[in-house]
Amino acid sequence: MKVAFYLRVSTDDQTIENQRRDLDEVARRLEWDIVAVYADEGISGSKGRDQRPQFNELLKGVARKEFDLIAAWSVCRLGRSLSDLVNFLNDINNRDVDLYLHKQGLDTSTPAGRMMFQMLGVFSEFERAIISDRVKAGLARTDKVIGRPGVGDWKINRVKKQLRSGKSIRAVAELAKVSVGTVSRIRKEMAAEGLV
Repeated sequence: MKVAFYLRVSTDDQTIENQRRDLDEVARRLEWDIVAVYADEGISGSKGRDQRPQFNELLKGVARKEFDLIAAWSVCRLGRSLSDLVNFLNDINNRDVDLYLHKQGLDTSTPAGRMMFQMLGVFSEFERAIISDRVKAGLARTDKVIGRPGVGDWKINRVKKQLRSGKSIRAVAELAKVSVGTVSRIRKEMAAEGLV
């Protein structure tokens, strides 16, 4: 049986080595032929396929039928969104590729394994929602704000004035001490209103 490993850790200070060691042990015991190893390091499981390059490569391998089974350490390594997990399972099942999840002892080559995979996805999404709520509650208690500070009205007016005078986006950004992206956004808004 040709097998591909998928390994993932969320932060740069974590390592994929423990996941790899456990899966290598299973592969030796079951005599799997490991044909590919995909590892996304420092990338959250909530990110989509387009933001996880190795997960994207794994799915390309599925489309090309390069392996019979995908092995991952846990369901949370694959993703945290139920809909993404269900879509992933449907994609691999449509290509006759099965899934092995080490921590859950799950094998989707069986009907019970497929049902259990969907249930694990529900719990994974629930866990993510709880963590998000806790973070938001903690930030509310400390009055911390996440993200960039807003651009004040006086600065927006200055940017608009400079843009109307014909200056380039880059020149306006330097004069107003804001990002090129901010000036571009303001210019698009002005264009939509017919002001430039």
